[in-house]
Amino acid sequence: MKAIVIGAGVIGAGVAYRLAEAGADVTILEADRVGGGTSATSFAWTNSHGKEPREYHDLNVRGMKAHVALAEEFQGWRWFHPCGSIEWCGETTEDRERQARNVERLKSWDYAIDWITRKELGELEPDIDLGKLGDAPITFCPQEGYVDPVIYAAVMMREAIKRGAKLEQRAKVADLEIRNGAVRGARTKDGALHEADIVINCAGRWADRVTQDPGLRLPLAPTTGFIVFTPPVATTVTHLVHSPFVNFRPDGAGRLMLHNTDIDDETTLEMTPRPDMPQALAIMRHTAELMPALKGVKPEAARITARAIPQDGLSAIGPA
Repeated sequence: MKAIVIGAGVIGAGVAYRLAEAGADVTILEADRVGGGTSATSFAWTNSHGKEPREYHDLNVRGMKAHVALAEEFQGWRWFHPCGSIEWCGETTEDRERQARNVERLKSWDYAIDWITRKELGELEPDIDLGKLGDAPITFCPQEGYVDPVIYAAVMMREAIKRGAKLEQRAKVADLEIRNGAVRGARTKDGALHEADIVINCAGRWADRVTQDPGLRLPLAPTTGFIVFTPPVATTVTHLVHSPFVNFRPDGAGRLMLHNTDIDDETTLEMTPRPDMPQALAIMRHTAELMPALKGVKPEAARITARAIPQDGLSAIGPA
């Protein structure tokens, strides 16, 4: 079977690896470079924390388990960090009730989530100023974690190529080749036709642009995300942390990745991200208020991305 995979990010590289492993003749068409698109600007949180309905939640739990299994399959490559995540919510009654309902729902679905004390939080993350939490209830999800997406994509692509897959970079797909009502390949922007028995669309935030055929277009409703990176800092943060002010996680070599949902709404894809832009400085300030060790630290980098979210909010999987 000849297969074309469009996109060489986390999804595309993983699909290419499994297809090549199964014996398919695989060609990967990547518009830029491996892991350089949507995957390069992702918080990459492995979770099923707020996923509804139940079927979608279960799918995400299966994904979490698959990450564990894949990490065991490729021991020695440290792209997966099953560190657990910590969360506390805002001060309003509505915030607390929403959190309690979510915990009750997740527990009823046998999801690993527990209430923890301020003392336990201090033991997990000693750099956090506990005084900033007030009396906020705190949860811990021990089976959640995060992925280093570019490392993951690179390893999967390397393994796919070892098994005969062919990678074409700077090969942007302009349209699909359709014959007798069936997709039979893809045409790249340079006019080249790549024929195949099956084409898998893994183009991330550009997944709705790989064909002009209205019957095959994947409707997306992308949202803008804004993330900030610190320089290497002297902290011992080891978990994902979600607070009302800022979300953060380790990002390697002593750096932290920072995110604030409210500030997402202040950014657009037309902006040029800079570490000195007001939005980046605001996120850094929120983080330093929570962790005094970061006082005076300036952002090292900022990125703006569009999350690849289908219009109905659910995963787009299977034949079109």
